[in-house]
Amino acid sequence: MNKESLRIVFLGTPEFAVESLDALVSGGYNIVGVVTMPDKIGGRGHKVIESPVKQYAVAHGLKLMQPANLKEPEFVEELRSLNADLQIVIAFRMLPEIVWSMPPMGTFNLHASLLPKYRGAAPINRAVMNGETETGVTTFFLKHEIDTGDIIQQVAVPIEIDDDVETVYDRLMHLGASLVLETVEAILAGTVKPIEQEKLLTAGEEPTPAPKIFKEDCRIDWNKTSWEVYNHIRGLSPYPAAWSALVDAQGTEYQFKVFKTSHPEKFQSSPVAPGTIEYTKHTIKIACADGFIEILSLQLAGKKRMSSDEFLRGFNLEDKKLS
Repeated sequence: MNKESLRIVFLGTPEFAVESLDALVSGGYNIVGVVTMPDKIGGRGHKVIESPVKQYAVAHGLKLMQPANLKEPEFVEELRSLNADLQIVIAFRMLPEIVWSMPPMGTFNLHASLLPKYRGAAPINRAVMNGETETGVTTFFLKHEIDTGDIIQQVAVPIEIDDDVETVYDRLMHLGASLVLETVEAILAGTVKPIEQEKLLTAGEEPTPAPKIFKEDCRIDWNKTSWEVYNHIRGLSPYPAAWSALVDAQGTEYQFKVFKTSHPEKFQSSPVAPGTIEYTKHTIKIACADGFIEILSLQLAGKKRMSSDEFLRGFNLEDKKLS
């Protein structure tokens, strides 16, 4: 079998998945179907929101399916009628066995971590939040438990000290597309030798979880060390964004998101209480457990993102403290 006759169904939703889909299409692979999430209604004017994968599929004339329920008999039969040899899943949702077990060559997933590290919905965020210095992408065959299947291939990349989620995301998106092509080529060539994830763990080591992030997970704890706070902020920047809140003498609360800070500064004299704000006309520093970080970019609720200098020109910190 060659790549032109290999029948592939692609399942994905966000921009991260589009990069790999485009690599497959540009590489001459036969994409016989694309599965993505149903359209949503949202935003101002309650407009229809189409997934990036849908937009790409429509623009390139690919067969598109948007099932609300992946177990619907109509969808399962339509999928089966495509006679796919291989399915590729990237940033989609958990598949039922009736779907992932369908193609004779299997279904593989691209995951944005070095499995078994960071299994779950937020691998990039969690790796940066935890101060990891390395991450990567993994392809693996699907099985029942999420992100636990046998590994096909992996590629590692460093996380630099100034990286945030956006820069790591972009790096892994491009790297992942290349790995998807390499994985398909290896499957076609019959050279794949899957490895059980447990074999990559040392004695006593456990897989690292990367659970979904909720709003309260994003709140900054100024009682942590300055490096922990720094990693927390960059691990959530620009989305969903770390946040904190100021309160004035009247008890009015002002929530704000933090997108970028300086590297931490160790206390040079007697430490102050975590959460203490020191500011000038142009700079804002906030104390953590062992030092300060300077806020460089932030956003008040209901306002646009701005530099600290812009923020201080329109907001008085004089009677405010962190709540």
